[in-house]
Amino acid sequence: MSVIIRDAAPADEARWRELWAGYTTYYEVSLGQDVTDSVWRRVFDPSSSLFMRVAEVDGRVEGFALCLTHEATWVTSLDCYLEDLFLDASLRGKGVGKAMMDDLVALCEANGWKRLYWHTDTENARARKLYDQYVEWDGHIRYRISL
Repeated sequence: MSVIIRDAAPADEARWRELWAGYTTYYEVSLGQDVTDSVWRRVFDPSSSLFMRVAEVDGRVEGFALCLTHEATWVTSLDCYLEDLFLDASLRGKGVGKAMMDDLVALCEANGWKRLYWHTDTENARARKLYDQYVEWDGHIRYRISL
């Protein structure tokens, strides 16, 4: 199995949309087409802090990581927030997720970003098994107000 982690390209759109649909289905959320379209546009907008890395396995995009950078108050560099990471179900547990995480760590180091962070559902045991290889849960609870 050949795995390449790279920046998303415009040619990846159709496959990303398939994976994105799987991701939103997994989390049981329904997003309007305008939201999906906006995410895709912002990935390629140079004024946006949103970026996407994709996992290409044997020549086919099989996963994505959507991240953004932002200023922070506890460090002098940018933080990198991993907002969404998703792999085709057939590849979970086969090292592709680890390759994506390793890529993000290396990208942060190369850019001088001092922290990479993310959230996941407490019940997502498979993702937590991957994430626990990088750092222990820090005990924080997320609060969110939808407006």
